[in-house]
Amino acid sequence: MSRPPGSPSGGAPPDSATLPDGSIVELVPLAREIGRRHRLEFPDEADRYGDRGLEWCVYDNQWLLSWAIMAAAGWGDFSDQLAWLAGILESRGYPVDRLARDLEIAADVTTHALLSGPDPVRGILLSGAEAVRAR
Repeated sequence: MSRPPGSPSGGAPPDSATLPDGSIVELVPLAREIGRRHRLEFPDEADRYGDRGLEWCVYDNQWLLSWAIMAAAGWGDFSDQLAWLAGILESRGYPVDRLARDLEIAADVTTHALLSGPDPVRGILLSGAEAVRAR
């Protein structure tokens, strides 16, 4: 077993984001739920990465949600940000197909939490999952 990762470092992820309709959504609870579901699907990560792995999952998902929401509002390029993150995870030996599944989980979580009407964030996340699988 390799040494577990350290605590998330770098810039702090955003705690909230503004949806295209102007409402504000708290990202931490969504990212925690995504992380919880991800860990249920990939329980081997508990042994491989320990508790820090879950911290990183929440951290990365706060960024992913923020980037997807910004893209849905017409700001930023989710694809570029996702490709950057996938490259980092891949260089660290993380199986990036799991990132694709994480994005699908995120799409499911946002469908139930963000909007009552059409959810552009869901489409962005699912497109991201397809892009990651195509790498």
